[in-house]
Amino acid sequence: MSGPPPSVSIRTPDPAVEVAWFAPLCNEDYEFLGVPDGQYRSSFEHCSNIVTTADRLGYQNILMPSSFNAGQEPLVFAGATAVLTRQIQHLVAIRMGEIHPPMLARHIATLDHIMRGRLTVNIISSDLPGQIESNELRYARSDEVIQILKQAWTQDKIDFKGRFYNLNLPSTEPVKPYQQNGGPLLYFGGISDPAKDLCAKHCDIFLMWPELEENLAATMAELSQRAAAYGRKIDFGLRIHMIVRETEQEARDYAKRLLSKLDPARGQEIRARSQDNQSAGVLRQDALRAQSKDDYIEEHVWSGIGRARSGCGSALVGSPEQILKKIQRYIAMGIRAFIFSGYPHQPECELFAHHILPSLKTCKLPVIQGRVPALTPVTPLTTATRH
Repeated sequence: MSGPPPSVSIRTPDPAVEVAWFAPLCNEDYEFLGVPDGQYRSSFEHCSNIVTTADRLGYQNILMPSSFNAGQEPLVFAGATAVLTRQIQHLVAIRMGEIHPPMLARHIATLDHIMRGRLTVNIISSDLPGQIESNELRYARSDEVIQILKQAWTQDKIDFKGRFYNLNLPSTEPVKPYQQNGGPLLYFGGISDPAKDLCAKHCDIFLMWPELEENLAATMAELSQRAAAYGRKIDFGLRIHMIVRETEQEARDYAKRLLSKLDPARGQEIRARSQDNQSAGVLRQDALRAQSKDDYIEEHVWSGIGRARSGCGSALVGSPEQILKKIQRYIAMGIRAFIFSGYPHQPECELFAHHILPSLKTCKLPVIQGRVPALTPVTPLTTATRH
């Protein structure tokens, strides 16, 4: 398989990929989109079953999203599922500014030790619940929080003076993570200029929502250049839904079934709940769907899910052979992380693991990038001398 084009410089040239599933913590699991069903509510029992299923089936990671909808709060939920799982990483979404940064660093260090290095972090910069702020302000705050976290993970003290935080802590012992060499990997998504700059400057994996391949390639080239301006390289990931069946017709029929009971007004109401419903990424997906035929924006990429969901609004739809070929195209472009999901999430997790997962060369990005030590690290929460 050929590598990414010269315009895309990535941190991980090996074409092995990290394959993640999705835990619908934010009350977003359905059999029919837009039709609430009590058995799919975002209870701990339902969501943790999805996590343990993905763990058992060999997925490398699972995204735990954040919102202000009824459901499970990701940091608390991750603490509970950490002890229920064996090998799967937890990609925990954390909104910057919700938790005082030194305490956030302590939360992260605790989780990272419980999971023995299986924690990854999804950086979120959306509005805090109940208030609306400018892009400039939100990303400036996120920039400061990430700088403080990195001081906590790589220095012996936190000494930070900024627009939002003025901190002087003489010891970072309370916040040392299990993962060495920089702490947990930071995953991030967003296509506004402040968002792209934040990722290029600080983060490790830039997550993209479904687009035309040419648009994805252009975004990857731009982010590569932005990261290079900071003397860095990053990796790229794709967040997309999944409908895989024995034949293409079966997959397309299932896609139609998902929307068969959707009232358009209800779909708009569900979309409006999300704090990112007017983000640049969501609006871009809406525009592509408006130009599409039967909601297919590209071969095997169906945007119908965006009629009743903000955020990621498209799915790969097809037979195992078609889906695998499409994923391999993405890998050849330089994508090294995938976050898949499907409705309902547990049976679709099992279908993808049956049809596609065994055919992919997989990896865990924190492991191959040297974040997770081979031996138990010496930290205040492991074997370091107590003070």
